[in-house]
Amino acid sequence: MSDADLDLTDPALSSEAELAFEGALRPKSLEEFVGQTRVRGQLQLLLTAATMQQRTPDHILLAGPPGLGKTTLAMIVAYEGGRPLRMSSGPAIQHAGDLAAILSSLVPGEVLFIDEVHRMARSAEEMLYLAMEDFRIDIMVGKGAGATSVPLDLAPFTLVGATTRSGLLPNPLRDRFGFTAHLEFYDESELEQVLVRAATMLGLNVDREALAEIAGRCRGTPRIANRLLRRVRDYALVHGGRADIGAVRAALDLYDVDPLGLDRLDRAVMETILTRFGGGPVGLNTLAVSVGEESETIEAVVEPFLVRIGLITRTPRGRMATPSAWRHFGLPEVGATLAIDDL
Repeated sequence: MSDADLDLTDPALSSEAELAFEGALRPKSLEEFVGQTRVRGQLQLLLTAATMQQRTPDHILLAGPPGLGKTTLAMIVAYEGGRPLRMSSGPAIQHAGDLAAILSSLVPGEVLFIDEVHRMARSAEEMLYLAMEDFRIDIMVGKGAGATSVPLDLAPFTLVGATTRSGLLPNPLRDRFGFTAHLEFYDESELEQVLVRAATMLGLNVDREALAEIAGRCRGTPRIANRLLRRVRDYALVHGGRADIGAVRAALDLYDVDPLGLDRLDRAVMETILTRFGGGPVGLNTLAVSVGEESETIEAVVEPFLVRIGLITRTPRGRMATPSAWRHFGLPEVGATLAIDDL
């Protein structure tokens, strides 16, 4: 069913269509999954070997930036093995008891997916060590001198942990994962394949030139690609036209996504470095105050992309704009005139 067949003025129907679209976008198998060729091959080998030996697959750690398919791969691990899936997140597990409740209710062979696993409470992490190795946990009963440890056997399970900050995982936890996959950003040809599949599901007729334009602006991330495609769909629907290259450019300009994929905050950071601080160097804290954002947001969300595409560099004295940044913003390059060291 295409968007033309739906009454999109009905909020319930529109919401239902969006939820169905979100679910349908996720590939159900490794064969359907686009990109991450090396990781897919490694996972296929691991899962096939486990099936041949009639055992649960080794614990799996999926590491990489947001939006590259970690949750989807966790679902595929469960689907490929015909196993049930339990989903949780690190921030939701703030006590050892929270984790004990989840682990003790697992059925044999179940896949437990913990998103942002590095954000679990330390007490829960320590309980997880024994659970991952021996499928057993020790529960403390009572308090003080009369407290006793009661061992509780667990059903064999596969833990799939996802993290955007693998460096924050303690070594004892990281070493207990039998396989660690590092997900990479997608190239434009892979993103076009993702967009073709999503456009088909949306019933949206988009030519290859328009898809290439979207692929070039989505920061190498499928999640962003699908989000931008929906905004293009909305623009074409409202303006009564087809989703051609003109509609794509107009829609993305409306939503402040420039040809390099920079959004409003990215440009605010770059313009601050270029115009207020002469290209840098400028410290992180000063930069965050200047654009009215938290320093953690600048460091974790904005800076990695700007460094990756070569618009800024990190130096011991602060962040500096590159010659590419001056050219992209159409400004004459000037020498650094200010040195702010507040890292």
